[in-house]
Amino acid sequence: MSGEGFDPVAFLEQAVPIASNDDVSEMRAFLVETLEANGVEATVDDAGNTLASKGAADPERHLVLNTHIDTVSPHVPYEREDGVIHGRGSCDAKGPLAALLAAFFAADPVPEARVTLAVTPDEEVLSTGADALDLDGDLYIVGEPTNLDVCTAAKGRFEGTITLRGVAAHAAEPDSGVNAIDALAPVLDVIRSFDDDRDAHPDLGAPTLTPTLVDGGANSNQVPAECQLVVDRRSVPPETADDFRSTLQAALEAAVPDDVEVEFALTERPTPFLEAFATDPDHELVTTVADASQNAGGNGAVRPFTAATEASYFSPAPVVVFGPGVLADEDGAVAHAEREYVQTADVRSAAAALTEAVASLVH
Repeated sequence: MSGEGFDPVAFLEQAVPIASNDDVSEMRAFLVETLEANGVEATVDDAGNTLASKGAADPERHLVLNTHIDTVSPHVPYEREDGVIHGRGSCDAKGPLAALLAAFFAADPVPEARVTLAVTPDEEVLSTGADALDLDGDLYIVGEPTNLDVCTAAKGRFEGTITLRGVAAHAAEPDSGVNAIDALAPVLDVIRSFDDDRDAHPDLGAPTLTPTLVDGGANSNQVPAECQLVVDRRSVPPETADDFRSTLQAALEAAVPDDVEVEFALTERPTPFLEAFATDPDHELVTTVADASQNAGGNGAVRPFTAATEASYFSPAPVVVFGPGVLADEDGAVAHAEREYVQTADVRSAAAALTEAVASLVH
């Protein structure tokens, strides 16, 4: 599997059986071995990112190819049938990785250009790898299962907890206390109406705000002094996590009774949330990948991606999401599901499309 003879499907047949849900070490070692077998020097940085580059050290154009090697649990064993590879990571995202590798190995950038492969170790959890990257790229292609469509935008995903604090009292004398659970009524009204005056994004549609978990009260015969409600936010540009936090806090303070203390805090995490991103559909990056996809057998469709990705770490630089496989099909979930699979023909088509696109972008 060296030189110009790199076969993305053969790579995938070896990669999918390697469990990378709890520990990516074995998969990363296989990736480094593959890069070196194809004549490319690879490094692993302190954050666990696998990095390799071709071309100018100080380029006028720098194209970055990115995806991840970690997978969700549990590991699903590899199976192969005619034209289909089953197993955890087959479409999310070892299939896209195989296609990106084919394009990277084939790339021959002009003297003033550079192409970098950056493969992260924990996209499915906290994105500490992506957060540590400092690539200064001009263009980014992120490998995810898009069914060979070119995805130019995705909603962000934030999470936080609304805490309501009242005063405990005997339930026989409820007016002697302040009921924190009762204050959920205006909170839920705020959540339902939060986006009523916001315009929908032209590509991503309207943002959503959804209550997902609730906890409150200590005893069944006591007026509850505290209540927590967790909310899930799917954002659209230009909203940031800080914008969302401050706007929701203000709306809650205006709606909740004065005798109830209300606080909204984003869930603590060591890396930034995956925020929304949007690339101009008319940008050269988009049209180049779309044309190449169509030439390779895809339909050349340009659309939003329906899941959050590490593409948000590279925005506002132009970024697209592209790869073989699907998140779901007519029978249900595919990525993150026990039936995860990818069509080998789609892997080859994605490899051909990316090879053409990369060649066009760095020549």
